[in-house]
Amino acid sequence: MKQANEHNASWGLWLVPTPIGNLGDITFRAVEMLRKVDLILAEDTRTTGKLLKHFEIETSMRSYHKHNEHKSVPKIIEELGSGNCIALVSDAGSPGVSDPGFLLARACIAANIPVHALPGATALIPALTLSGLPSERFTFEGFLPQKKGRQTRLKALEAEPRTMVFYESPHRLVKTLAQLAEHLGEERNVSVSRELSKKFEETVRGTLSSVLRHFTQTAPKGEFVIVVEGG
Repeated sequence: MKQANEHNASWGLWLVPTPIGNLGDITFRAVEMLRKVDLILAEDTRTTGKLLKHFEIETSMRSYHKHNEHKSVPKIIEELGSGNCIALVSDAGSPGVSDPGFLLARACIAANIPVHALPGATALIPALTLSGLPSERFTFEGFLPQKKGRQTRLKALEAEPRTMVFYESPHRLVKTLAQLAEHLGEERNVSVSRELSKKFEETVRGTLSSVLRHFTQTAPKGEFVIVVEGG
């Protein structure tokens, strides 16, 4: 079993956030841990490979994503049980936040394997603070269900008094804004941020009807965070 020293990470699973766009947003500690662990589990090895190359990190990688995580967990638990130090990263942001990570962290806790989580980049907090909407209490909803349960979730949010934060893809943005307007009211205030920390970062604020009109006329591009005023 490895112990913390100048060359190695402490034994266990390390949840390591990666930049949501600008590579300069990675922390010194995250780079250090990615160099020290025995293995990096990556949502997309091509995306993470670019990050590792940029920071001259030579640690081995293995694919770990939503399509293989269930079958991968037992083997990873076995490797961790042998004393290995393994890092988990997503393509961008913090593992486990609308990305794979929960199943593996839960399995580690059940097996009494240490889990370490580093602080770092996530899209929801910058979008929330940019919105101008109340941020002392909020609810993070992540991605709305694509089909089953979508209407039920939207109906439940009609009485939500806190600021609500959603993630959305460009091809579903207009549909989501239209449904939010239908359930919450066209005059409800909203802030939509895209490409946070990147060259074409943009935040559009207004009522749901006005922001919906904007993105109906201007094709959505990039990854989006929707911040909606509570009722």
